[in-house]
Amino acid sequence: MSRSTDLWSYTDIARHINVRPETVRTYRRHGLLPDPDLVDAGGRPRWYPATIRAWARRRPGHR
Repeated sequence: MSRSTDLWSYTDIARHINVRPETVRTYRRHGLLPDPDLVDAGGRPRWYPATIRAWARRRPGHR
């Protein structure tokens, strides 16, 4: 996984919550993922680890 200071991709998020990257993309399409903290020059969304950790703690179905 990326260092804690790096921005996370769909793959990093998927690894963190133990799902497939496509599942994370689906969450975003359905408005279930926080807005990206940054969109890189290639148009790819990125999130700070703290953003995702906070979201993961409160997401529906989290155990």
